[in-house]
Amino acid sequence: MPSSRTKAHPMSPSMRLSALSAKRQATIRPAFDRPREFVLLPVRAAAKKLRTDPATMVRIVRGLKFESYREFQHYLQELAIAHATSLDTQTTPTGRSSFSALLRMSLEQDVKNLDSLVQGINAQQVSELVKRLYSARRVVVVGGDLASNLARFLEHLLTILDLPVTCATSPAEVVHKVRLLGKKDLVIAISFGRGLRQTIEGLRQARENGAYCVGITNTLVSPIGQFAHESFLTPIHTPSFGSSYVAPMGLFNAIVFACASYRRTRTMRLLKRVEEEQKHGFRWYES
Repeated sequence: MPSSRTKAHPMSPSMRLSALSAKRQATIRPAFDRPREFVLLPVRAAAKKLRTDPATMVRIVRGLKFESYREFQHYLQELAIAHATSLDTQTTPTGRSSFSALLRMSLEQDVKNLDSLVQGINAQQVSELVKRLYSARRVVVVGGDLASNLARFLEHLLTILDLPVTCATSPAEVVHKVRLLGKKDLVIAISFGRGLRQTIEGLRQARENGAYCVGITNTLVSPIGQFAHESFLTPIHTPSFGSSYVAPMGLFNAIVFACASYRRTRTMRLLKRVEEEQKHGFRWYES
């Protein structure tokens, strides 16, 4: 797993392909369209599958601005992650797997995702983000579809810390909330895989407006990286058809804890008021 901090982003497939002649674009395009079929192939096997020769294959790879064929394979791996569908991720158990074995498979993958976050997280990056959260005039957390749950989770906890945060989870909310942002504002955009259109467009507009943009995604080739000033990479691998949000939730828990600890006296004063509501507020059921 790469470091959680990314500032430079890889060139998009369209940018790389544009560097080739039309004939060579047509030759290599199947690898970009179906990266899972090519990612593990050595150069000779890939050339054969694309109906070309190894020497031409190497020249095409260099024309795509890769330093080596291995670097090209790593790029295909990122594309495969970004373009994976629910059918791709759903694991078909081999043999007669027991129910408990299937449960362990899912939970062990969650543990791997969380361990990858622990190994790759950049403490300095989190520290700088905390400072930005406290100094921003406005903070907008953007996320759609399943990621809207992550956006609301982060908004809820940062609101308790009295930070100026709101979330945008529908196309209309993204358009109207992002339009008002400027240089003193902060956007946290959450999107995985290919990237949800409303999130990417909102991030792009926020960047154009001058807001500082932070991305949360799972791959280096995500369009998030094209518009965010920096990104956190969190794996969402799962043997099931969905996405595992254990690592993104872990990241947000770490960020919130860092925020709470950054100005501890202020936090404790706020939490005393929270405690009063938790003890006596009308929201809680009395048995």
